[in-house]
Amino acid sequence: MNFDGALLARGFWLYVWEIADGSRTVLYVGRTGDTSLPNASSPFRRISQHLDSKANAKGNALLKQLTRAKLVPERCHFEMVAIGPLFPEQRDPAQHRLFRDKTAALERMLADHLRKRGYDVLDAHPGIGAVDTEVFTQIRQIVDDRWPGTV
Repeated sequence: MNFDGALLARGFWLYVWEIADGSRTVLYVGRTGDTSLPNASSPFRRISQHLDSKANAKGNALLKQLTRAKLVPERCHFEMVAIGPLFPEQRDPAQHRLFRDKTAALERMLADHLRKRGYDVLDAHPGIGAVDTEVFTQIRQIVDDRWPGTV
């Protein structure tokens, strides 16, 4: 494992996982800063939560999506690109919700953008709030370099 220490910073991040099993490649778009108030963890922390296979695990949305897609995690190669922190972690619950919703809207737009480019993106992404187009332009530049499109 090789990673930059910046990945440990708490705050509101977006990330894209590319998961391949040799015959199929899918993408998963996610974010930090969910409904738990007032926490916005680092992408590094989300990695272990996403793939936790314990029966009582919470936050393992990626594992559930892989199972639905009939992909066996132990047979897959994973690569994650994290973008952020887009916004700092907020201690005030109202501010947390505001930035959570901004990040959720960006997550939805990013997932839709990758789908339009021809990628198989797992999961639905309910967008909450208005998209900050200036921030999304910066996100798109990072993502488009890595995933230029299949169509």
